[in-house]
Amino acid sequence: MNPTKGYIALTDPEWYTYLSAQPRPDEVNFWQPRGDHTFRAISPGETFFFKLRAPHRAIAGFGFFQRYESMPASYAWDCFGEANGAPDFPSMLARITRLRRGGSSASGSAGGVNAGDFRIGCIMIAAPVFFTPDEWVRPPADWSPSGIQVGKRYDLSSGEGSRILRECMDRATRGLHYWNIEADPRLVAENFTRYGAAVQVRPRLGQGLFSLAVRDAYHGACAVTREHSLPALEAAHIQPYVQGGQHRVDNGLLLRSDLHRLYDRGYVTVTPDYVFRVGDSLRDDFKNGRSYYGLDGAKIPVPDQHL
Repeated sequence: MNPTKGYIALTDPEWYTYLSAQPRPDEVNFWQPRGDHTFRAISPGETFFFKLRAPHRAIAGFGFFQRYESMPASYAWDCFGEANGAPDFPSMLARITRLRRGGSSASGSAGGVNAGDFRIGCIMIAAPVFFTPDEWVRPPADWSPSGIQVGKRYDLSSGEGSRILRECMDRATRGLHYWNIEADPRLVAENFTRYGAAVQVRPRLGQGLFSLAVRDAYHGACAVTREHSLPALEAAHIQPYVQGGQHRVDNGLLLRSDLHRLYDRGYVTVTPDYVFRVGDSLRDDFKNGRSYYGLDGAKIPVPDQHL
């Protein structure tokens, strides 16, 4: 990670308005209505700023870029839900469709749009902070007034980049915002005062980024059945999140959705030596389970821990 580089992106005010009203945003999906342009402006861990479109023309928050992926809109909703900046999938689709309108026929038929099977670009941002209007930051002086510019990379160690980073960090570390990072924001503020743009901030993963990291670690296959059909797969926590389990790859299993439900309810488990077990309670409670007892004793592959 090079903490001295950042990217300022033109941002939809509706997306900002919805997400800024959420009490604890762990992550957001800064989606693009088309998934045919890979985002390479900055590297994972570098700072990504949200600059609102006209009429606001202000920087209204920031976060840390984690990864880019082109994926079906429906899968983006499955991974990130309301962190896509909409209350439900139909609302998200309506906004994407509106932004795609006027393009070529490659944008897809009405049936494809309704099904959500067209691809969108997903710029995934961890630890976002959204400012209230009275906290908005003045955009860079060299930003094009034409409205054509959609984003620009900046050096955060000098000039306008340094000013914007300094003002955004000041707002984020005042203690008024939820910030999903590993350090105390007050410590970040103190270190930033000393070392400026060289300070590295470590964001924590949210549910969506956790799901994708687990998918990659298991190479897109269910850990038990080796099923590869993406809509049927879900990332499960070995230690439940509500009991203190973290969004970490070494706390994740990629499971077929039915096995995930059984796992969460205690009907199946994985032993410390990575063996899948089906408990007697499934047969006792439902007088069935024939399709699951054949999986008992399956060896679970050890995931790629470095992802």
